[in-house]
Amino acid sequence: MRVLTHTVTQQEAGRTVKSLAMKEMRLSRGQFSSLKFSGGVAVDGREARADQRLQVGQTLTLTLRDGGAPLKPYAVPLQIPYEDEDYFIIDKPAPLPTLCSARQSGPTLENALYAHLGCPADYVFRPVNRLDKGTSGLMAVARNAHAQQLLQRKLHTGAFIREYLAVCRGRLPKDAGEIDLPIGLMGAGIKREIRPDGQRALTRYWVEKETEEASLVRLRLETGRTHQIRVHLAALHCPILGDYLYGEADQRLPGRFALHAAYIRFVHPLTGEEVAARSGLPKELAALLPV
Repeated sequence: MRVLTHTVTQQEAGRTVKSLAMKEMRLSRGQFSSLKFSGGVAVDGREARADQRLQVGQTLTLTLRDGGAPLKPYAVPLQIPYEDEDYFIIDKPAPLPTLCSARQSGPTLENALYAHLGCPADYVFRPVNRLDKGTSGLMAVARNAHAQQLLQRKLHTGAFIREYLAVCRGRLPKDAGEIDLPIGLMGAGIKREIRPDGQRALTRYWVEKETEEASLVRLRLETGRTHQIRVHLAALHCPILGDYLYGEADQRLPGRFALHAAYIRFVHPLTGEEVAARSGLPKELAALLPV
């Protein structure tokens, strides 16, 4: 549960509860409607109508409640480098799926966080960004629907930065550059490909280290297409090691490939503060680049 409060200023006097909730407290129309019918809107501690006009000094309170179906908890150790009352940044191991589904009945990040929090009755898993099962590293997860939708608005903007480390086969054409190639579906499956009628996809990269057979590359997503980094590196004939879909599986990386979400930074939409976290290259990926 998350409680938001706002004290009415002189300039805001005479406006309605609905107006302040949606414009100043940034609730969506659907969120406000749900709160209104669940008794989650109050003025000075008393339940309020949407059309009630407010006076200077009154306090508008919005109580955001979550509720979801029960999950089976799994006690997977989690590294959580940052948390506050609105967000977690979680360092997801691989190969751990992010979400529960009909095909993922075992441990996932969703039910691992559920166990970590003590199996709360109102638990809903609210990822802001997502990682493939075979990718490790940092993910932002919201504690409530309001925080989730506010931060998701910042995805693919300068207010939400994500950088990855990848170990790929071969060498890239330059030490630094950008890959600006459109991506679309290949057939009816999940695989993507570079195609003229695809969606624009832009990835920036910097080569951190090279050996005769592989390169360590830092990449920043400017767009968020499915499998974007994997497809872009494969298009340059430098597929990620272990990427069974766009390259070849690697017995040194059972169940995963050599892609790691190493850095995340965003402007907290409710406090205005900068939030950032880093995660080092996992040892199984570092071992692919001998000194």
